[in-house]
Amino acid sequence: MILTMKNITPILDNIYAPYKALLFYSSKAEGGHYVESYDMDQMGRPINAHPLSVKESAKLAEALSVSTKTASAFLKPEGLISESVLYLDNQGEGYAIWYTKPRKAYLHFRKELGITDGQASMPALLWRASRSGLWLWALAGQSRPELNSLLYYAPFFNCYRDGRVCMGNVEVNFKAGCSLEKFMRSWERYFFGSAFSHLLTDRSPVKGNIVQLWNSLIENETPFPINTLKRTDRKLKDLLP
Repeated sequence: MILTMKNITPILDNIYAPYKALLFYSSKAEGGHYVESYDMDQMGRPINAHPLSVKESAKLAEALSVSTKTASAFLKPEGLISESVLYLDNQGEGYAIWYTKPRKAYLHFRKELGITDGQASMPALLWRASRSGLWLWALAGQSRPELNSLLYYAPFFNCYRDGRVCMGNVEVNFKAGCSLEKFMRSWERYFFGSAFSHLLTDRSPVKGNIVQLWNSLIENETPFPINTLKRTDRKLKDLLP
């Protein structure tokens, strides 16, 4: 995939400095709790110890509330959930599973592959993505897949046999409040916007020569030949918890 240099300017401009420390006490005898608050000096050392005030408690509660709301907004749909979405989990790392129907997409290739960049037909694709990773498979049909739908290897370079996609040094960044629709669009853009470079296993993900396949699809603009797909030993239901 294309290598990109990460811009660290926003990180340098957004430095967090400690300004408050809390120390929690508990009493086994009385079963009570006590919170002591410390201010922080310019060297980051605790000073001015005092009981946590009502005002400080309110600020802490507000900060925790905002954090919880932001986290729950991750992968929240902007409206009605599209029928292309098959599974959704916005807890923790969060991930979504969706499919795309057969379509055309513009593909980029490294020169050493001998494939000219261009638009080509795709089979239906099954996507599984989290904040930090992408897995991809192909589907033989065109309709919405079901639990027992068979999965085929994605007919692309840069894909492992378990479906995982190697994104190289492509910068992937999703904010805590990223919507489901933006999340899906972004992953598809990351994938098709990167340059395919090499096979990650000693087996081709398609029947026949993969270089010849993509050269032919780009030059002739023909539908993707489903008979070139290779079956995996997995079904859609195997991707669910």
